[in-house]
Amino acid sequence: MSILQSMKKAAEQVTGVARPGRRQAADLVRPRKPNEFRFRDDGLVPNHPSWPLVVYRSAVRLPQDFDPAAVMEELFGANGWGDSWRDGIYDYVHYHSRIHEVLGVARGTAKVQFGGEKGRTLALKAGDVAVLPAGTGHQRISASEDFLVVGAYPASGTYDECTTAADHAKAVVTIPRVGRPRKDPVYGSEGPLLTAWKKD
Repeated sequence: MSILQSMKKAAEQVTGVARPGRRQAADLVRPRKPNEFRFRDDGLVPNHPSWPLVVYRSAVRLPQDFDPAAVMEELFGANGWGDSWRDGIYDYVHYHSRIHEVLGVARGTAKVQFGGEKGRTLALKAGDVAVLPAGTGHQRISASEDFLVVGAYPASGTYDECTTAADHAKAVVTIPRVGRPRKDPVYGSEGPLLTAWKKD
């Protein structure tokens, strides 16, 4: 997270200025159908063997009264997705083998490739939310200068970052063991994610 964004987040948490309450953040959610994308293991990026990438288009309204990053943080936090950060998306392919991740676009636009080299490039804009099951490759291809993402993680799991072929063998073992989150980061306990990510 940049120093500026870290300072801004800390000030908002202390003062409450430009930061919605959890109920206010929930009121900014629009009902949306999930877009689901499945990717195969390409030898470098395992992706998830069962669960799809879920993208909600224009799922969160971002009014000028609030800092858009704070809206995403409050919404995700209310649904049990914490350890949030504000930044961009790395420009190299990587994935997390021991935890799921949500990415909420707070500002700007970007083209992000999901699933590795044989995956799919999606255009994302402010208000979009992508929920990545463990193992999903992702990298920024291009972005506007003001592009800002809020990332967060469910309570269970351990953050790691995998980037090389050497990571693959361990990752294919750990990825299926990462449990399903209790709540959808946007829609809570009744969210579409819980249907898309069915328990085995």
